[in-house]
Amino acid sequence: MTASARLDVETARSIERAVLDYYEGWFDADAARMERAVHPDLVKRKAGEQLRIMTAARMIELTREGEGTANAGDRRIEIAIDDVHEDIASVTVEGGPYYEYLHLVRTSAGWKIANALWRSR
Repeated sequence: MTASARLDVETARSIERAVLDYYEGWFDADAARMERAVHPDLVKRKAGEQLRIMTAARMIELTREGEGTANAGDRRIEIAIDDVHEDIASVTVEGGPYYEYLHLVRTSAGWKIANALWRSR
């Protein structure tokens, strides 16, 4: 993990927990973990000529249906916290077959993923 010097250990762990809930929830078909990780207003985009958009509700539904279990073979998840400023964070993740840029926001319920831009590795 990399991060700016002002990042305290508790904040880093909280951000990492949200990212792990997102990835491990996806791989394990654990909709509760996915719901805990994503902001209700999540916008997830797949990179390409046309940005395909997914909402939090759809991401949770696909998780519940086990869509991510097919990609669970490679469980390596490398998290780089690129920057944190007060209640926002930018994170780069190489997780299984995915490469993803995540923006998180700190809410009263903890850190939540608000934006995701991804592509296959």
